[in-house]
Amino acid sequence: MRGKRVKRIEPGPGQESVWDYPRPPAVEESSERIRIELGGALVLDTTDSLRVLETSHPPVYYFAPDAFLVPVHEAGGLSMCEFKGMAHYLTIVAGDRIAVRSAWSYPEPWPGYEALAGRVAVYPSRMDRCEVDGEVVTAQEGDFYGGWITSRVVGPFKGAPGTLGW
Repeated sequence: MRGKRVKRIEPGPGQESVWDYPRPPAVEESSERIRIELGGALVLDTTDSLRVLETSHPPVYYFAPDAFLVPVHEAGGLSMCEFKGMAHYLTIVAGDRIAVRSAWSYPEPWPGYEALAGRVAVYPSRMDRCEVDGEVVTAQEGDFYGGWITSRVVGPFKGAPGTLGW
């Protein structure tokens, strides 16, 4: 419902509210340990990522292509972010699984988002397991945004049915 008033959850100690994140989104470096598994294989294990923080969205993590331990291939298809530019979709192949259009990248991001150039973001909902500093991630509802929910962030989060007009 457009214009619906959303009740912000008050963050506790050590937490962030996604309602305090900016719009347009911010990009910040992260040294959190990120692990991703798919098909019985380790896809990624790194402490080098960028977090994109946008009002009402859980963080999205972006990784250097060489951090991936398995093949990541172009999948075809594009979408446009009003801030970051044209996203290209990617397929991740790991173990006994092929996760089609399970990741995306901005090869030529728009001004202000140059740090994302060539980095890869992954939909946690399309992986078997994603962790941030040892905590298993809950995927943001919906199939568009790809946010990573941990106990560190509180919402409510955009993405579920009925939240498009937020």
